[in-house]
Amino acid sequence: MFDFGIIGGGIVGLATAHALSQQNSGARLVVVEKEPREAMHQSGRNSGVLHTGVYYKPGSLKATTCRAGKIAMQEFCQENDVPFDLCGKVIVATCDSEIPRLDNILSRGTENGVACQRIDAQQLKEIEPQAYGVAAIHVPEAGIVDYKKVCKAFVRQLRSAGHEVRFDFEVKDIRRGKSDITLSCGTDKVIAGHVVNCAGVYSDRIVRLAGGSPTNRLVPFRGEYYELRPEFRHLCKNLIYPVPDPSFPFLGVHLTRMIDGSVECGPNAVLALAREGYSWKTLRLGELAESLSYSGFQRLALKHWRIGAGEVWRSLSKRAFVRALQKLVPEIRTQHVSPCRAGVRAQAIASDGKPVDDFLFQADDRITHVLNAPSPGATASIQIGRHIAGRILDDVNAASGSS
Repeated sequence: MFDFGIIGGGIVGLATAHALSQQNSGARLVVVEKEPREAMHQSGRNSGVLHTGVYYKPGSLKATTCRAGKIAMQEFCQENDVPFDLCGKVIVATCDSEIPRLDNILSRGTENGVACQRIDAQQLKEIEPQAYGVAAIHVPEAGIVDYKKVCKAFVRQLRSAGHEVRFDFEVKDIRRGKSDITLSCGTDKVIAGHVVNCAGVYSDRIVRLAGGSPTNRLVPFRGEYYELRPEFRHLCKNLIYPVPDPSFPFLGVHLTRMIDGSVECGPNAVLALAREGYSWKTLRLGELAESLSYSGFQRLALKHWRIGAGEVWRSLSKRAFVRALQKLVPEIRTQHVSPCRAGVRAQAIASDGKPVDDFLFQADDRITHVLNAPSPGATASIQIGRHIAGRILDDVNAASGSS
């Protein structure tokens, strides 16, 4: 019998286990993960950026947890010998029509306490000599890290504290008892007093397994990357981002110098043909039908069909993908980049077609569900874990006080 069971061995699940362990030292914890190791999906297939909170609506969970989470992540990395680099980033307006949106980002960042400043085209050239823009925001405290290494450090720390992390455990059944919850994977079972669902792109399915009903639907969007060939890495010194479309839930194709010195370009955003569909060849008809038949996705696709068509074209055409990069770095050519990896982002979509703009949690009788934790979820993960742990421990104390 465990006090807490966490479903999902990605960064949010592991950070939540870490927080529960720290806030309740006598508790017994177990993390169950369906894959043979940690961070095999969203947590290990992202841009590796330490976000600052510059984009997010002041007062939102994204804004508050990102700010505190970034500091906590840096401290965790220092304590556990995980390398990171506060290299800075620029958000670039490539035409005058983008300046009002750029100024709105600057206003939000300033209100959120982010050290950021508006710079002109000449100052941009001093920071990123190959970038083009009419104006930009410089965010010197942005950084990069390898979140797979962060997750490995979480696993080591949890196990050294006497907790369990079980791989190859896919939750197939959930049964509620009077005071416990049983998670089953075939004949293998885990019994816990409280459960936290951090199953990423499958978290809404876990809600249904537990007998609940998710308030929104998770839709998988694949993001594809190219990598600058080593001899052309000088085209990007650190992080170069476009001004994002505020009506679309992604930040746009950007250039990122990774912690190992490589430079990745992307990601785009296309509907994945499976919840873990990392290429056009990976198709699961049932999962695709779930996405296509959902009224929220249909409304989103109808409203943004031009953007969606452009994303699909960039996925199919390397030349089109490179043209998007050339808006930021004009010197890039198709021969400068090679296909790289892909990731799938779980984005909650409301029934009215609007992407859920903030982190979303749902509590349901000793089960806490994480139903939307896209970017900056990795940066904010430790603070998300503390937030969830605080809510659970408050419930535990309230229940023990009333008994």
